[in-house]
Amino acid sequence: MLWPVPTRWADNDHYGHVNNVTYYSYFDTAVNAWLIHATGTDIRDLAAIGLVAQTSCQFLGSLSFPDQLRVGLRISRLGRSSITYELAIFREDGDALELAATGGFVHVYVDSETRRSVEIPAVIREAAAALVVAPATG
Repeated sequence: MLWPVPTRWADNDHYGHVNNVTYYSYFDTAVNAWLIHATGTDIRDLAAIGLVAQTSCQFLGSLSFPDQLRVGLRISRLGRSSITYELAIFREDGDALELAATGGFVHVYVDSETRRSVEIPAVIREAAAALVVAPATG
């Protein structure tokens, strides 16, 4: 799944490229926008919410406003209370996509009031199942 995420003027830092912390914002935006779209619901209103427990990013290329981006999403693990996403940020270059970063993102689902671990809501699990990929064999 490729999700569109535009860069913004404010994303550039003093050195004229997208600041490293902003890549994490692109991951967060793509995952949550996709979840809202795929479930057809406002995920903020569910009894359980996904909190970010872990993120990682490997920077492979530079981005700068006004680049148009696509964030690739897939799920490597769909657990009882957590989802592990594998992500990639691509810069649109005409008809081609240029890889700029890869990363990971783990959502842990908790009760929205008590913040105790709970099962992934059914509507989230159903949507997430479509992005699960088989582990690589080697």
